[in-house]
Amino acid sequence: MFWRSLRFKLRFSYLLITCTGCWYTQQPVQSLPVSGSRLIQASRPSAERWDPKVATLSDRARAITVKVLSGYGAGSGILIKKQDQTYTILTNNHVLAVGESHRIQTPDGKIYQGELLKNRSFDGNDLALLQFRSTREYSVARLASSSIAVGDEVFATGFPGQEGSEKRGFEFMLGRVSFLSPKALAGGYQIGYSNPVEKGMSGGPLLNSRGEVVGINGMHAYPLWGDPYVFKDGSKPNLPRDLMIESSWAIPIETFVQLGNKSAGDTPIRVSPPLPSPVISYPQPQDEYRGSAPENGRLW
Repeated sequence: MFWRSLRFKLRFSYLLITCTGCWYTQQPVQSLPVSGSRLIQASRPSAERWDPKVATLSDRARAITVKVLSGYGAGSGILIKKQDQTYTILTNNHVLAVGESHRIQTPDGKIYQGELLKNRSFDGNDLALLQFRSTREYSVARLASSSIAVGDEVFATGFPGQEGSEKRGFEFMLGRVSFLSPKALAGGYQIGYSNPVEKGMSGGPLLNSRGEVVGINGMHAYPLWGDPYVFKDGSKPNLPRDLMIESSWAIPIETFVQLGNKSAGDTPIRVSPPLPSPVISYPQPQDEYRGSAPENGRLW
């Protein structure tokens, strides 16, 4: 009798444990306890938290940022000039695949064949110019006339995502200037900032709080290979390396202005007089938003 009772208790306990386990595993994932990991969700803030000024800047950024599709790769670019029906795009040289055709996707979704302006000297800086022709009207970027300082708020924009994809979504990332190198690094990079730029955003604009272009995105934080933190003359910087590694990097727009007018065609490209604070408007539903907290950064 004792053994029969014991076997019954053991079977009942096994059945109870099995049923409990089945029920537990079928619960929603977020209800399961997680140890030693953290989910970081980059979602748009509620309407109460959305700054109308930021929404205006996002609209301006979207209007001047294009996708650059080159071979199997892709990046971003900036509409910087219109002359008659010819538009000029500023981007990074490393975005363009050698020997491949280049296409430009404008903010309205239209795709144009891009022509690389060859024999243009940028003195070793990671810059390139493309042109396309269109009868449509597109906005052209305003280039900043004033310098920036460490701690200034900046906005990085572009089209991260799958290489070569025409469906990559527009992103608008908030952050601040974290570092200004006294000399240009290889490729001309000199502005460090906290915005977590991603693959595909190279060539896109870095904007100040007035919506003016202060730099060209091009180097992400935490590089996966090589050592990009070398000055153009080959010397090593005696600077806080941790801060350099944690920062994304852009080429100052002043570098392009100094060199680009020899490369952009007949009509010179000029910096813009300072703008007043943006007119308040409200965000569009399709706008993307990213916080500037360092943990939001992703490697590429």
